[in-house]
Amino acid sequence: MAANGRLEVGDLAPQFTLPDADGNPVSLSDYAGRKVLVYFYPAAMTPGCTKQACDFRDNLAELNESGVAVVGISPDKPAKLAKFVERDELNFPLLSDPEKEVLTAYGAFGEKKLYGKVVTGVIRSTFLIDEEGRIAAAMYNVRATGHVAKIRRDLSL
Repeated sequence: MAANGRLEVGDLAPQFTLPDADGNPVSLSDYAGRKVLVYFYPAAMTPGCTKQACDFRDNLAELNESGVAVVGISPDKPAKLAKFVERDELNFPLLSDPEKEVLTAYGAFGEKKLYGKVVTGVIRSTFLIDEEGRIAAAMYNVRATGHVAKIRRDLSL
């Protein structure tokens, strides 16, 4: 792990178990032996996060064909995630981390610039975790627009 608390390629991915939109526990270990993209986003049903989630939704079949599952994590409560899943017909798990423990473990919560001001919050981040549970790619401060195309291009998925 880098000095700034950020994960780097080769690091062991922090384990987690969090409730999904229906309140069912989902663990990173559920994906053992598979590649999984874990992405962290600030808030369900906001414009940027909706754009990003729908981008993953629309590209999920191609990602799955490349052997990659997708999981989204935010500080939202399961009830809000359920509305998000239903409203936008999302087809992958969204997990709730209201205590921000997993966000912090991945370096996806902390100081960031927002409209020129330094604030503390969720840092939009995406991680590719390999079949061995190690970080294969760590992307911080990603843009919501065009993110999945960039991931597919950069990681040859």
